[in-house]
Formats: sequence, C-alpha cells, structure tokens
Amino acid sequence: MTTLPSGYEPKSFESRLYAEWEASGCFQPSGQGEPYSILLPPPNVTGTLHMGHAFQHTLMDALVRYHRMRGFDVLWQMGTDHAGIATEMVVSRNLALEGKGETRDSLGRDGFVAKVWEWKGQSGDIIERQMRRLGASGDWSRSTFTMDPQPSAAVVEAFVRWHEQGLIYRGQRLVNWDPVLKTAISDLEVENVEEDGFLWSIRYPLADGVTYEHVEVDADGNETLREVRDYLVVATTRPETMLGDTAAMVHPGDPRYTALIGKEVQLPLAGRRIPVIADDYVDRAFGTGVVKVTPAHDFNDYQVGQRHGLPMINLFTPVAALNDNAPEKYRGLDRYDARKAVLADLEELGLLVETKPHKLQVPRGDRTGQVIEPYLTDQWFVKMDALAQRGLELVERGDVQFVPPNWINTYRHWMENIQDWCISRQLWWGHRIPAWFDQDGHCYVARNEEEAYAQAVARRAGLAPLGDKDTGSGASPALRRDEDVLETWFSSQLWPFSTLGWPDTQAMAQRGFDRYLPSSVLVTGFDIIFFWVARMIMATDSFTGKVPFRDVYITGLIRDAQGQKMSKSKGNVLDPLDIIDGIALEDLVAKRTSGLMQPKLAEKIERATRKEFPDGIIAHGADALRFTIAALAGHGRDIKFDLGRAEGYKNFCNKLWNASRFVLMNTEGASFSGVPQPQTDAERWILARLAAVTAQAQAQFAAYRFDLLAQALYEFAWNEFCDWFVELAKPALNGEDPGAAASTRHTLLYVLESLLRLLHPLVPFVTEELWRQVAPRVGVAGDSISLRPYPLPTDFAGQDYASAEADIEWFKSMVSALRRVRSELGVSPGRQVRLLLQGGGGNDRTRVGRFDSQLRFLLRLESVAWLDAGAPAPAAAAAIVGELKLLVPLEGLVDLDAERARLDKEIARVAAEKDKSEAKLARFTDKVPGAVVEQERQRLVDWSSQLEGLREQRARL
Repeated sequence: MTTLPSGYEPKSFESRLYAEWEASGCFQPSGQGEPYSILLPPPNVTGTLHMGHAFQHTLMDALVRYHRMRGFDVLWQMGTDHAGIATEMVVSRNLALEGKGETRDSLGRDGFVAKVWEWKGQSGDIIERQMRRLGASGDWSRSTFTMDPQPSAAVVEAFVRWHEQGLIYRGQRLVNWDPVLKTAISDLEVENVEEDGFLWSIRYPLADGVTYEHVEVDADGNETLREVRDYLVVATTRPETMLGDTAAMVHPGDPRYTALIGKEVQLPLAGRRIPVIADDYVDRAFGTGVVKVTPAHDFNDYQVGQRHGLPMINLFTPVAALNDNAPEKYRGLDRYDARKAVLADLEELGLLVETKPHKLQVPRGDRTGQVIEPYLTDQWFVKMDALAQRGLELVERGDVQFVPPNWINTYRHWMENIQDWCISRQLWWGHRIPAWFDQDGHCYVARNEEEAYAQAVARRAGLAPLGDKDTGSGASPALRRDEDVLETWFSSQLWPFSTLGWPDTQAMAQRGFDRYLPSSVLVTGFDIIFFWVARMIMATDSFTGKVPFRDVYITGLIRDAQGQKMSKSKGNVLDPLDIIDGIALEDLVAKRTSGLMQPKLAEKIERATRKEFPDGIIAHGADALRFTIAALAGHGRDIKFDLGRAEGYKNFCNKLWNASRFVLMNTEGASFSGVPQPQTDAERWILARLAAVTAQAQAQFAAYRFDLLAQALYEFAWNEFCDWFVELAKPALNGEDPGAAASTRHTLLYVLESLLRLLHPLVPFVTEELWRQVAPRVGVAGDSISLRPYPLPTDFAGQDYASAEADIEWFKSMVSALRRVRSELGVSPGRQVRLLLQGGGGNDRTRVGRFDSQLRFLLRLESVAWLDAGAPAPAAAAAIVGELKLLVPLEGLVDLDAERARLDKEIARVAAEKDKSEAKLARFTDKVPGAVVEQERQRLVDWSSQLEGLREQRARL
C-alpha cells in the first residue's frame, strides 16, 4: 500500500534525504569507471551564498549526478577561498559592530588574523550548510580551504619555482592603490566611472629667460592669436600631482613647440626645473598641446618616464596624504585638501589660467568605492608574456574548449594584451610571501626560513657574520620575513592541482592526481575568465604539464526580473535559502537592512523589499529553485530571475507528485520486471515519447543546454505523461480487458520510474522520495535513485512505435477538439452527448473504430454515428480534425444564438491563422528549406479545411 502523503511538502523530506545520501558515502568517488571531475569555484568565506552561487552550484550538481548515474567515477572537489581583501573588510566591519573599540591595527597582525580564523570557522560552516540544503552532492570529505596546510605548501612551492625560473621578480612599479585598504589591487578590481570634474590650465614659466612666438589658429586654419610668451600652458585634471612632475611634454611634430624641446620650465610651487620633452603620446588637438608628466602618479606617464629615463617622485603616503617629497607647506595634507591649497597658491601667483567643467573617468575600487591612486611602491610581480603565449596556444589548439565558443574571443583579447601581474598585497590575511631580507636588504626566496638562512650564509661566506642561528626558537634574528601576502588569485590559480596533493607525491597518489587532472569541466561566470580561468590554465601547464580542465562552461550573471544587477542598495538581492525555505516579510527586511548600513539606504531597501515582496517569500523547496535555474540557463550573458518562475516549477513538482500518487494507487499489489510489452496504442505512444526525450536529455547534457533539457523534460512530464498518458490509461485500467489493464499498469510504472531517473539530476529530492515508492513495483533493487543508471537511447533499441505515435496524436486532436466544444457549449463534465462524424478518410474511419471505447470513456459520449457525405446535418456544434468533421447535435444542449456567436468567434480565429500561413508562404524565398515550406503548405491546407467546415456549419445554423 502506498505511504505517499496526499500533499507535496518538500520540507518534510529534503533535509532527511540529503543526510541519508551523505551518510551513505555515495558522493565520494567510486574509483571505478571513466573519471569525471569538476572543480567547485571556491566561494569566499565572507558570509553566505548568493543567487550566483546557487545558479552555478545547481548546474554543477546536475552534471555530477548525471555522470554518476552514467557509471562515471565522479569527483566534485569542494572547498572555500580565504578571499584576502574581502575577508579583512568583513572582519574589520564586524569589529566595529561589536563596539569594543577593537580595530585591525589595535589587535596587531597575530590578533587580527586570529579573529579572521574565528570568522572563517563560522562562515565556512554556513556556506557548506547552504550548499547541502541546495542538494550539492560533492565529496565533502575532500573539502579544502585555500589556507589549509596542503594548498599553502603548494603556494610556497609555486612561488619558489617561478622565482627560480626568473618568472617572479620584485621591483618598484606603479600599481593601483586603495588608500582605505592600504594595499595594491588589480586592474580588474578597479571600476572606471564617468564623473563631473574640472580641467585646470596652469602656466609653467620657461627657465633661463627663454621665449617663443605662440600662434593659435581656428578650425579653418585662420590665425586667431600671435604673441610672444615666456611660459607654457599645461592642462590637468589633478593639479595636486604637479608637485611630482618631472617633465613637460609636447608632440615632436607640433611646430608650435619644436624650438622648445630640450629647454626647461620652472615647476610652479616646487622650486624645481624640469625638461621639455617630445613624445608621440601627446594629442596635439587636446588643450594647448602641452601636458605635464608625473611618472609616479599616472600609468601613461609612467610609460613615458620609462622611455625617457625620467625620475619618479612619489608624493603620497599609503593613505593618500602628501609625504616629505612635497614642499613642506603641503606635507600631511589629504590629496583633496592639497588640491585646494595648490589651486589657491597658483591663483595667488597668477599662474592659474582657466578652470572649466570636464567629464572624466575616475578609477574607483570595487570594494571600497574609493578613488584609486596610481602609486609607486615595491611589489612582487609575475612575468606574464611567455606564460600567456602558452596559455593562448593551449586554447587555440583545442586542449581547453569554451562553451559557448564565442568566449574564446574575450580570452584571446586579454591574453594578447596582458601585463605583468602584481601578486603582492599589503594585507595580513593570506599566504605570506616566502621571502626573507637580511640587514643589508638582500632578499632570499625560500621554502622555509631555514632554507633562506642557508642561502644567506652562503651568500655572505667570507664576509661579516650574518648572525647566530637561534636553534631554540627556530627564528633567525638576522632575517626579516616579507610583511606582504599574496593576492588571493595566486593561490586560486593552483586550485586544480593543489587540491589533488601537489607537490607532495604521496598526497598526489592518495588524492588521485593522475586520475582526476585534468578535470572534465569548469562551470564559472564570464566575469572571472581572466581573474581565474586564464591563470589556472597558465599555472597548471607550467607546474604539471597538463591543462586544468577540458571544457569551460561560461554562465551568464543572475539579475532580477527587470534585468537589473542584484545589489543591496536596490533591495533586490535574493538569498537562495529564503526561496527554498521561505521567509516572512519582516525578517526579509531586517536581513537586508542589517549591518553597517546608512539609515537612508536601509530605508530605501525596506521600501523596495515591501514593494517587491509584500507578503514575504513563500517556501518553494530546493527542487523548484533548481528547476528554475536549469530552465533559465541559456547561453546568454544575463539571466533574469523571476520568483514567479520558481512558483511555477513548484507546481511542476506538485504535478509530478500527484501523478505518482495516481500511478501508485492504481498499481497496488502489482509487481513487474523488465521492459513492458505494450498491448495498447497509448502504451506504444508513451514509450516512443520516452525514447525521444531520453535521446534529447543525453544530447542537451552533452551540449550544456540545461534550458533545453529542462524544457524537454517539463514537456514530457507535464503534458505527455501526467496529462495525456494518465488520461489515456484510464480506459484500459477501467476496461474489461485484463491483459490491457496489466500491461498499462506495467507501462505506467516503467515510464514513471524512467522519468524520475531522467529528472533526478535537476530535481534530486522529489525524485528520490517518489522513486523509493515506485522502484519495488518494477523489480528495481537499490537504496537510492542516485545510484541507478541514467536512461539512455540504447535502452529503447529495436522499438518502433511510429504508427502508434501518429494514431495517438490523431486521438489527442480528437479529444482536445471535442473537449473544447463541450467547454464552449458549457456542457457539464458528467453529461453525455451524441457525436456525429462526417467526411474524413479511410484512416479516420479505422481510428474511430479502434479508439471507440476510449473516446466514449474520456468524452462521455452517448453514441457515435457516421453521416453520409452529402447528408444534411442537424444543428450542431462543430470541430474539425484534418478532413474529419465532428458534430455535436445542439438539440436539448444549448441556446442556438449562443452557438452562432461561438462559431463566429471560431471562424474569425481560424481565418486569422489561415491568413498568417498565406503571408508566411508569400515571404518565403529560395533559401528556405523545402521541408519548412512543405510543412507550412500543409498547415495552410489544414486551416483552409477547418475554415470551410466551420462556415458550412454556421450556414446550417
């Protein structure tokens, strides 16, 4: 007897089933079969998962469940990332919220890092719980944190090897500097925002009494000004940096200034003389054609400075205040206060020529929102040219393939325009750089301090003693370790092989380095193709001689239903667990407005929340969210997430639940095994449709078309199985043929069990719960659907039910047409009606005879009779199926005036469809495939036939 509850309640079984799966060990690699592995892009330990995580994790889980069922040896490598900058920001904010007066600086390095480890313990656990709630079937026993001992050892080894190969070097370079975080950040962490600013024109007096004749002309070449000047006019958007100028620059082909090249100007306010140089970089048409060169505070000027051997004067401290390289009166001023002071002094000296509004691109840090400073500082870099050339070669020749393939263009562009990579960060949380300095400033890169000490002793051999080794503490008082840590992406680029034990040969053997590298596919967003994907390709090849993965499936980015980016400030952020388990409005508002948030922003978020979710978010269950994600996962750049879709797919799960209850109730005590031997056309039809959707599922998984996979399975499950086959099965189940009834029961169970397996990778919970009830009745052994084989097209080899498909499609058309007539006439479902048939062909008469009992049963037909072709028909409601006219006599059923109105409406609809078909055929050109043309011609024939029949029927009324 079925124990399936009457209502679909996902909370009642989802968590229970996941605990059972994990306890059984079925998520761990089996060691048997062809290996299939996926790397989880490790979420940052900065809080909780967001919709982007849920999106990618669902797709990865679908892939690993599918391949596990296919018999592959599946490894889904789980883990989390320490996320240096982001995590330091979160922990610093939490310290401020605690209100104890503790800060990063007051705690000191060791104390602050200890606080971060505490946070990691909390956040990491939350993230893994969330992933389990979503159904992620990864191998948690292998879960890795990027600062665990093994990956940390890999980081040190990689750094040392690249340094030994000359690929890592330390140098003073211009970097993007965040004055709030007080660290370098990458180009990809800088957002250039157009803002309103000003363009200031400033006089730079020529030195040594030099003068020149200055001439200006208009757009037509007419002279507008000619005068003798002893100064150059320089335009700038950042007057405070002029204190660090080391040249004034003109274009070598600009005749206005040719005579001044090699002369000098007196730098205002600084008391220095700087040269006038010439370079093609200057745009002669911009401003006066003269620009200032500040190599330590502008990336383009830095390149100019390198070409011309100009000195670099750094004006700023790490917090963007002026340092001792500035004139004394400006020292200690914040950069914007310094700007005001500089402009005031220029004005007083009569050197400020003009101030005018100007649109400019302002670089801001994507985390702090602060204006980023180009900052001259000592950093560690990786030489990228040779690595990038090799990384591009591996993709160009197909060792790594992008899906969709157009993303290779983005990859190629980045790799061909690559710059050396600044890998050091001025943080405390992260992998500390394995470099030590002696008291003379010499640097020793080593795997540990002992190795560094040995290098230092060897270098100093014959010179003054380096210092005694303190064997008690293990520290050398003569060496000082580099204070900086490595950028997070440095350790993340090693993820494909550091998680497999590299460089420890014993760990590599234990974790399956040779078996699981390269992995099968990486599922990730386009926004980190260069951040992460490219660097993994380069690093894995460099250190292991392998590629990290075969395919890179690039997903779009999740946006809200209106296509807007999800952000706290807009109040449109969705937490996947809120969708799964539901959340009351007040709790949702509180969650969104919590934290260090400005009151006005919190109010804005609250208003947006109440408008979008006036009743909060109802519980949809994990399966509904997962199916929604799959259905949205097309190959586009953006994905619009509409909560209404999740509600629709919750209904889908409910539909599957109710259909399963119907099957189970109608197969009580039944037991079958093997493939059914169908006795009815309905069985043969559903088995043919099952074979077709199975082939579709395999093809769409291979193409990473989760949207088309979801669409195909939805159509088969909802329309063909739950609606039509369940309906078509009722006549046999309730008929007088015991053989047909038994065969239909077998087919119901067989198709349902196969459908549950087809759906399992997308909706694992509901399919598992239902399968456990269904499986015993079809002789299937096993504890879990996840260990059952995935249906394949070969399961249906030798079956040819094409004729049954055609017959059932005709039958469906008959049922649909007559149900529409009954509905439009307002005939109650239980009332019997008469059916008259006229016209049609030989196939129609044969099929009517074959499906007579089913038609009578499903349509509540009192009688079925044929009219001769020319015989007059009584007043009747009509429908057309092909060339066959279906007539339901109206006598005693309906008001004739109402039927005339109905027919007029139907005639208008069919006439419109006929017109559309004719118009389409008229637009077709020779390039349209013949099959498409023929299909449309047949549609026109069908519409014309229906229209003719309807008009005849209307005339009779």
